[in-house]
Amino acid sequence: MTKPNRLARASSPYLRQHAKNPVDWYEWGEEALTKAKNENKPILVSIGYAACHWCHVMAHESFSDEEIAAFMNEHFVCIKVDREERPDIDQIYMDAAQIISGRGGWPLNAVALPDGRPFYAATYFPPHQWLDVLNQLHNIYVTDPNRVLQAAESITQGVNTHPFPDISASILFTKEAYHAAFEKHLRKIDFELGGYKKSPKFMMPVGLEFFLQYYFLTGNKEALEAVSVSLNAMARGGLYDQIGGGFARYSTDEYWLAPHFEKMLYDNAQLISLYAKAFQATKNPFYRNIVEQTISFAERELLDESGGFYASIDADSEHEEGKFYVWTKNEFVSALDKENVEILLEFYNITEEGNWEHGRNILHFTSDKAEFATKQGLTSDEFEALLTKSNHQLFRYREKRVHPTTDDKILCAWNALMISAYVNAFKALGDKNYLEGALRTAHFIEKELVKTDGSLFRVFKDGKSSVDAFLDDYALLAESLIDLYEVTFDFHWLKAARQLTDFVWNHFANTEREMFYYTSDIAEGLIARKYEYSDNVIPASNSVLAHVFYRLGVLFEKSEFTQTAGKMLSKVHEEMIEFGPYYANWAQLLGKFVYPGSEVVVLGENAVNKANILQTNFLPTAIFAGGDSENLPLLEQRLAKDKTLIYVCENKVCNLPVESTDEALKRISGLLHR
Repeated sequence: MTKPNRLARASSPYLRQHAKNPVDWYEWGEEALTKAKNENKPILVSIGYAACHWCHVMAHESFSDEEIAAFMNEHFVCIKVDREERPDIDQIYMDAAQIISGRGGWPLNAVALPDGRPFYAATYFPPHQWLDVLNQLHNIYVTDPNRVLQAAESITQGVNTHPFPDISASILFTKEAYHAAFEKHLRKIDFELGGYKKSPKFMMPVGLEFFLQYYFLTGNKEALEAVSVSLNAMARGGLYDQIGGGFARYSTDEYWLAPHFEKMLYDNAQLISLYAKAFQATKNPFYRNIVEQTISFAERELLDESGGFYASIDADSEHEEGKFYVWTKNEFVSALDKENVEILLEFYNITEEGNWEHGRNILHFTSDKAEFATKQGLTSDEFEALLTKSNHQLFRYREKRVHPTTDDKILCAWNALMISAYVNAFKALGDKNYLEGALRTAHFIEKELVKTDGSLFRVFKDGKSSVDAFLDDYALLAESLIDLYEVTFDFHWLKAARQLTDFVWNHFANTEREMFYYTSDIAEGLIARKYEYSDNVIPASNSVLAHVFYRLGVLFEKSEFTQTAGKMLSKVHEEMIEFGPYYANWAQLLGKFVYPGSEVVVLGENAVNKANILQTNFLPTAIFAGGDSENLPLLEQRLAKDKTLIYVCENKVCNLPVESTDEALKRISGLLHR
């Protein structure tokens, strides 16, 4: 039996998955880099994450192969990286892969000079091809070092390219630009099947949230349809776990049927927020159910007793992708009461042949529930009761299977997304358990991930905090704490958000503060200091930060923050119009600049309750402040004795106060539609 390598001592579950490989793996660090320099060997940097199916495949096929491992050990210094712990390293070598081939993904395998400059990068290879590639790379490194050096210099120069145009004057933000961004973005929506055209299909919550904002600001029904058709299709499909709740990472097909089965905290947190906001906008009870079920999934499967949430659940169990989640017809029938079987077989589209591999079925439904119930001679309530009971039976049956493994590291940025998810669910549904969940996770982060100097750790695992945080950790946490302040009026959370932003201002900014680096000026020096500015499955840290600056600029009347948000938006203005979902969070910021927003000030003994009543509505451009003390510029000289007053303001100019939430809501609407 192979003796465990040094990754057995790693904290990362992903690295520990490779502890029994015959490859002599190192973690990224001084030991490995010094060895490479001393022995003049190239470093082989292999990057992935614990829930990655193809990472497991390559680990099993190639990194567990004695012959391949021996070649790797002899000719390379081999380094394993968990991209979720060290996204700064991943960014550099992913950029290299894009420069070399125009393609990226995981596992990501890069080969670099001993100083870290890459001269080759690619993704998955089957074993014979991988060994062939390694042979070629070794030979060229030994026989033609000048060619290798030239390639490394060229690729490193590309990785270091400054991405932003020099804009000397501020761009005038207009509604016309906002509409143009919408029109271009709308063309990418699949109005028949939902989501974005082509496969594989990722959910891209930030893109769909832009359409919700656009609908709110303009009343455009197509924008709402883009959201509705997508949310309905995603939640009906195999992408969504019909039995246990929660979404997989993406669908491999255009129908949302066959996912890659890993479940990521960041997806589920954002989708809780998105479905909650869609429920506010539409009052569709289906969206309420998805919010409740997805939170139940997250609390059941990912919540640590410390109050933090784990990163992900693997796609594989017993070395098979999706085995835990799929059903043969016989298994499905065995789990259910006989009198309900035929109805459930039809509803979930279960067949003997199966709709996936090896005669197995991925549960999904295509019929509208009310229409299906009528067809079966049932009322909607009767069918929902039957479905709830049957799903519980299926869940109990499934629980006896071997579960996929959980990556139980806790990441700051993703937990911040979960705080915001809880807040948005609380606003939409009014369940105080969700507010308590947000507070629990926020207190966990304060206790375990905030350092005494105000900086952050990124990772918590096995009772220990590690890895200096990156810009997404600061930006998403600051955003979530502002969210928490707006529903509690607890100034502690707003002060904490401001402190995080001050740290970013001092340690992540470039000289003009036109954008903010992904790494701080006190972080480990790598071959490039990158910016993250285009949105993806998670909004870019710079786009989130720009929203944070905008909100704090309003709340603290700090004009330099608001101006910085505008300056950042100016840098990506053209891309925002052109590239739809990849700049959707920026487009939402443009919406805040060009449409009248409202500052809603609620002061008095009953301030929190009245604010929460108003917040059951979808108000994406409103900023709330208040409480029972005048602790912000917005609140000064507005507290009245024995009354709870609501001021609806625009650009610091407030209407006369009202006491009725209905009247306040009319005034918010009136500002927008005047």
